[in-house]
Parts: sequence; C-alpha cells; structure tokens
Amino acid sequence: MHRTRGKVVGVALVIAATGLLAACGDSDSTASSTPTLTTSSTSAAAASAATSSAPGESAQPQTPAPAPETAAPAPAPETATVAPERPQPVPTNEVPQDTSGLSDKDRKFLDSLKAQGIAPASPDIALSIATYVCQGVAAGASEADLSTFVTAMAGSDPSFDPSKMPVETAGKIYIDTAEQTYCQ
Repeated sequence: MHRTRGKVVGVALVIAATGLLAACGDSDSTASSTPTLTTSSTSAAAASAATSSAPGESAQPQTPAPAPETAAPAPAPETATVAPERPQPVPTNEVPQDTSGLSDKDRKFLDSLKAQGIAPASPDIALSIATYVCQGVAAGASEADLSTFVTAMAGSDPSFDPSKMPVETAGKIYIDTAEQTYCQ
C-alpha cells in the first residue's frame, strides 16, 4: 500500500509541475520587442499597466514612451592610428654619473662597455647585470639562459637605443665583458 501511495503522490507532483509550467506562458520563445532603456517613471507606468489587465486577458506588449532628451550625445572620439610611444633613450652625456664609490674592477668593466658602444644610464644597472652574469657562470647556468635574462636587462636600460645596435648584441657584449673583466 505504501508503494501505491508513493506512486500516486509522485504522479500528482509531476502533473502539478507540468500544469504550473504550462500556465507560465505559451510555447513562443521569440522576443516580441527590443529592450530599451527607460526612465523609472516610464517603467513604473508599464509595470502598473501590465498588472491591471484582467486575469483571463493576455497582456499586449507595450512600447515605452521615448525618454526625453536632455542633452545632445557626446561626439564619438576620433579613431586615429597612432604609433605606440617608445621611451626615448637618455642621452648619456647629460646624465651625471657618480663614480666616486666604484672599485677599480667596476671602472674597468664600465670602461670596457663604453669602448664597445654601451653607455648605461647609471653604473648600478651595468654592475647589476655584471653581478648576475658572474653568479650565473658560477652556478653553471647555460649561455642561453644567461643570454635571455641579460638581454632583457640590457634592453630595459633607459639609455639603450635599439637604433644603434640590436638588443641581442648588447646582451652578448654584457656577458662577454663581464666574463672577461668582472667575474675574475
């Protein structure tokens, strides 16, 4: 008897759910109008008109009144093709470099870089790269690994000018110069 009662309750629930879903609307799934932005008074009027229709009547879609224009829309910005900005290299002859606290090894490394056409924006940048190269060599890093990071660091120097030499060449110069003058 419990089984029969459970089946009857289950069937009754399925029928009730189907009836509720069918009462929610017809089977038309297409949109009948395009949604628009309305002011709060227009949407309130549309909502009250929809709720005041008789229960047996089908509510007709109502088109909201256009919102009054208060100001002219702003003109669209002009779209012009603009080349991306690149930072300009810092002229090395205008940047005073304090070399008073540098060791002879530091000066030798910086002078060697300068002789090969590299003038870093500050000695700290070049010496950081040299220290990285020496640590990488001591740790047994491959030439490819060193080159990847040193090239990135050399290219990020504000005074680096890619029109004078490729960044890969600058990275190679940093590595070779550090190995010859700084890592010893």
